[in-house]
Formats: sequence, C-alpha cells, structure tokens
Amino acid sequence: MENTIIPPCRGRGSGLAVVARSLLLVALMLAVTAGLAFADESGDEGQSGKTVKLEAVKVTANKMEESLKDVPQSITVINEMDIEEKGIENMSDVIDNIPGMSYSADHGLAINFRGLNSSMFTMNNPVTMYVDGIAHSGKTGFDTSMVNVERVEVLRGAQSTLYGKNAMGAVINVVTKDPTNEWQGKVGTEYGSWDYIKGYAAMNGPIVEDRLFLGLSAQYDQDQGWIKNDYPGMNEDANREHERKINGYVLFKPIEDLRMRLAAYHSKEVSHWADEYAMVPGSDLSSFNADDAKHVSYDVPTKSTIEDNSQSLRVEYDFSGYKFDSITTHKKIEVDAVYDSDFGVDPNYAGLTMFDENEDETWAQELRLSAGRADEFRWTCGVYGDLGNRKQGPYGQQFYDPGMGMAFEQDAHSEQDSYTMAAFGQIMAPLGAGFELTLGARLQRLHKELDLDMYYQAVGAAPNLFYSMHGDKTWNAFLPKAALSYAINDEWTTYVSYSHGYMPGGFNYFAMQGSADANSFKPEKSKNYELGLKGDYDSLRIAAALFYMDIDDIHVYKTIGSGAGAMYVTDNAKKAHSYGAELEVTYLPVDTLELSGSVCVTKAKYDEYDAGTTNFDGEDIEQTPSHVIRLSAAYHHPCGFYARADARHYGSRSFYDDVNKSFDEADAYTIVDSRIGYRFDSFDVYGYVKNLTDEEYVTAFRSNGMASIVGVGAPRTIGAGVMYYF
Repeated sequence: MENTIIPPCRGRGSGLAVVARSLLLVALMLAVTAGLAFADESGDEGQSGKTVKLEAVKVTANKMEESLKDVPQSITVINEMDIEEKGIENMSDVIDNIPGMSYSADHGLAINFRGLNSSMFTMNNPVTMYVDGIAHSGKTGFDTSMVNVERVEVLRGAQSTLYGKNAMGAVINVVTKDPTNEWQGKVGTEYGSWDYIKGYAAMNGPIVEDRLFLGLSAQYDQDQGWIKNDYPGMNEDANREHERKINGYVLFKPIEDLRMRLAAYHSKEVSHWADEYAMVPGSDLSSFNADDAKHVSYDVPTKSTIEDNSQSLRVEYDFSGYKFDSITTHKKIEVDAVYDSDFGVDPNYAGLTMFDENEDETWAQELRLSAGRADEFRWTCGVYGDLGNRKQGPYGQQFYDPGMGMAFEQDAHSEQDSYTMAAFGQIMAPLGAGFELTLGARLQRLHKELDLDMYYQAVGAAPNLFYSMHGDKTWNAFLPKAALSYAINDEWTTYVSYSHGYMPGGFNYFAMQGSADANSFKPEKSKNYELGLKGDYDSLRIAAALFYMDIDDIHVYKTIGSGAGAMYVTDNAKKAHSYGAELEVTYLPVDTLELSGSVCVTKAKYDEYDAGTTNFDGEDIEQTPSHVIRLSAAYHHPCGFYARADARHYGSRSFYDDVNKSFDEADAYTIVDSRIGYRFDSFDVYGYVKNLTDEEYVTAFRSNGMASIVGVGAPRTIGAGVMYYF
C-alpha cells in the first residue's frame, strides 16, 4: 500500500548561492566564537602555558571499556554535554550528528547510511538501536527518550559478531545513566515557535545504599506545527503533534559482583499530517515550489498514533575473571493511523482514506560470556533468540477508478510469525609489536511465516475476499569478521577490517496476486572493507576511514502493474556497490573552545537493477547524499556563559519517481543551529535557533497514482528554556 507517512524529497529553492551564504554565515559564527575564546585566553590564565587537553573518551564497543582510539572500527561518541547543548531530543537528532548518516520520514524513520536504505515490507532499517539492552531496527518506533542518557556510541559498519541482534550498517548504542549513592537529576522546560512546549525531568539515586537503586525520567512535548490546512471546516494546524516518553529502572546489587537491572519504557506519539506537501499525480521533483509547502488543503482528518511499550531484565555476574550477561527483553509497538487518500481535495476522492492498524511484538533473549581486559587476549561469545509476531489490518487504501466511475477499497489483513536463532563470538588477540588481530563470526537462522487475506470491494460494500496467501521461508547465514590493527605509536593507530552485513528478506504483505514465492524477496547482503586511522593528542582527536561495500540483492520498493491492478512491492536489485571516505576531527585550541567537524563523501550505485520495464544500471542508490559536512564550535566561559553553532551541509541525492520511472535529484542544502546560555547555581538558562538561515529544503520524495509527495524540512525555529540540576 502506498502511504501512510511520508516519502523521500528534493530541495526547494536551495541553490549554490544559498549554500555558499549559509557556509559563510557558519564560518563567521565560528570565527566570532573563536575570537571570544582566544580573547578570553589572552588574559592571565591564557598565559600560564598549561597544556590544553581533550577529555579521554572510553567506549564499550567490544563489550568492555576501552580507549576510543584502540577499537579497530569507526565509532562516533555523543556525550551528555553534546546531547544537552545541541538540543538532541530524539533519535532523528542523534542521526543528524553521525557522520554519513541521514534519514527521511517514510513509514516511520527511514535511515540511509553508506548507500544502505531501509526496507519496506520488512520495515527494517540498516541500523539497529540498543537502549538498555533492547534492540530495535524497525522503522516504526525507532526512537527513545534522551533525557536520562549518559552517552551514545555509534559503531559504524556491519555489526554481527558482538551483538545479539544483527545490524547491516551500524549500531546506535544508547547508554543510560548509572546511579550512585547520591540522588542526582534535572528538571526543565522549553517554549518555542509554533507554540512548542516541552517539559522533562530525570532522577537517579539509592533506595538502599550500595544495594538498591532507582532511576526515572519523563518527557512531554507538543506543538501546533508550521503547516496550515486551508480547507474549510478542517483544523488549520495541519501538522500539530504531541508525545510523551517515560522510562525507569530498578537496579539491585545483592552482592558486589552481581547486578540485576529491570527497565521499562513507554512512549506515545500522536501526529497529524507530516512535514510534507502533495502535488498532482505525475509531478516530478523539479515542479516542487517550496513556498507552497506552508499551506495545504485536504478534506479528511489525518491522525497517526504510535505507542511503544518495552521492558528488559539484565543480569550481570563477574566471577573468576569471567563476565556472564543475560538480557531478556519484550517490545510491543502499536500503530493506528488514517490519512487523506489523495492528500488533497480532488472531488473524486472526497472522504476517501488510507488506513493502517498494526501491532508488532517481540520477545528476545541474549546470553553472553566474556573474559579478558584491554591490551590482553580477550573474547566474548553468546547466543541470541527472538520470537516475533506482527498483526496488520485494516491496512489499505480507498481510491477512485475512472474506468468504473466509482471508488474501491483495498484492505489487507496479515499476520506474520518469525523467529531468529544466532550464535556469535569474537576474539581480540594482541600479536606483539603493536599489532592486534580481531576475528569473529555469526551463525544465524531466521524463519518467517505469513498469512495474508486481501479484500477488494466498492467503498461501503461488504468485505470481499479477493486474494489469500500463505508464505513460509527460512534463511541461514554465516557472517564472518576480521580486523587487524597496528599501534604506530602512543598517539596513532591504524586498522583494516573485513566483515559481512545482512538484512532479512521477507514477504510483500500488500499482495493481490501471484504465489507466496513470487511475493517474497531475498535478504540483502554486503561484503565490507574498511581502512582506518585514528590519532589522539592532548588537544586533537582525529579519525579517518575509507570504506568499500559490495551489495547483493539490495532491496528496492516499486510499483508493478498499473491502474486498479497496481501492486506495491519490495524486490531485489541484483547488485550494487558503495565506497567513500569519512573524517572526524575534534580540536581544543584553548580550554574554553572546542571545534569539531566531519566530512563524508559517498558514491553508491546500482550495478544491476532491472525493474522489468526499465533498466536502472548505473543509477545512484536513492536517498544517499553525495557528501555530508558537519561543523561545530562550542565556547564555555568560566563565568558560566556558553555559546555554540552547529552546521550540517548535505550534498545532492536522488529519489525514485515511481510514476515516471526515473530518479529525480534533490538539491544540496545547509542547516545552521545555534544556542547561547548561562549556567549559575545549578541553573542553565538558554535560547536557541534551529535552521538559522531559514533554509528551504526537501527531505523525501515519492510518487504514486494518487499524488507526488514531497517531504519538507521545518523552517527557522526559535525557543528558550531553563534547566535545574540537583
């Protein structure tokens, strides 16, 4: 079925001049900020000659604490200070800070990384998110609260030998705060453009000193949205939304070496209309005018509700140099959504809707055993299993058939049961003379079983069973990994790695004809090569990587057939490849100023993509930015004043135009955010501007027989807030 939430997009009016102007503005802001810092350092303190040092970064990427420099793979770490000062509130904000990673709103949060895209009809992202041991890679519900988070570690590249749930492109590991014997926390509020209101609070502390601890956090926000619906009688605040997020845990330490942590998370998001604009069917991206996007007109109320309830129990036990880890998780996501069928006011579509009700539930168990310390021989191994159940329906659309002169309805009801079994392990062996070898592997078995009933009838008529399908498939995979690192000296480390990536196959659950085999698609697989270099000086941290990826059976989403018989399917393009370079730099020229940035260049193409009626060999893999540049400057005066500027520049990218059977290119664009604040007596008072230059840009584009839909970035947003720490 075509659509619920939005698809991919193209830039509106962002030309080279706008990009140049934006970058110039960023450079100016950075220069001003740097000038403030150096002016401050020119005083007595700045003449002291003391060494300026970046704070050491420790990560748990290999399931044990290590220096960021010593881990042979690309890792980005976002600490608590960055989370607060950059205004990182959700997972899309996290992605905005990961080199080379981007997203669009398309049936949830659809992530693109190094040419890998999310997959329709598996609903899988190429990136897996971990929060308190709960893994999630689905597009729907790909979010969490950032209120009580200590740091976020992003492991770029295929991850299959260290984590229970496989990840083809990367893992985003959200590390929540651990309590101490002293109660700590914060409470705050914000107000901004479009009547944006946010309130949040978090606290962590002991119930029984050294034995029993409690952590709680909550967040609520709402806004009226920036798009107006001009259709008479409809709520004019088209894309208004509100959401709540609540999580908590109880940590029990009955003895020194035993930890038991029970965690729970709840969220509910209600949104109306997305940040999108619909054009008449057949319109391509070049006909989009950004000025039109602030006003829409549709005649059916739209509403999407997504509720997420998750729980986890983690038991960790250290004994005789070993560590045992057990994680039991449960996650349930429920969706209830209804949309205007043509996203407009075509009289033939008056009152017609798209609709989607689904419930996705997963139970998972991971057992892990590990041993060793950094700089020694160390290993980890484990087993993982999950059971999934997905029920969907009503799921479909109502549409006008000009040939029949009346409206019809397609309504799919499906249930899918699945299980995953996997064994994984990895060793890290120092070889001497600065060399270290990493070897790992994963054996995995995935099974899916789908029952589908498709109903097709005139709108208002009794349900008519049109097509039924039962599918049953099992996929086995062996995913190896090898890496060799070499410590050139105390400051520099280089590495080379090879790994396999894997995204599950599945069934098209909006099918109307054909066998179950014809309505299935293969897993997407990759072979990944990476060469990296990391350096860590007192005031400079640098990481660079070159990557190359061979991709087999890459998932593509398209329409087959036409008119009332058109079917939306996921299929496999036979071959593709991706290569590029990533560079991250953090520099602390003086104590009060931190400069950081990243540059990523990606070339990703379909090598063999026969779409049936059209051959797309040599086309760029859709949604992949040609390059992404991020620049940040953060200034902190000892008196408590601080300021920062963050800029993101995305290169051009293409989107598939299914109606015109072509790829449309979206323009490059640049977003600049800034914030100033003052910390005193446990208070932080601040103001911020997002999209400072009021850049008009496209985030998604998709076309079908009823509309061409463009995802649009939010305009300039201004706000202020206050936070109290205790």
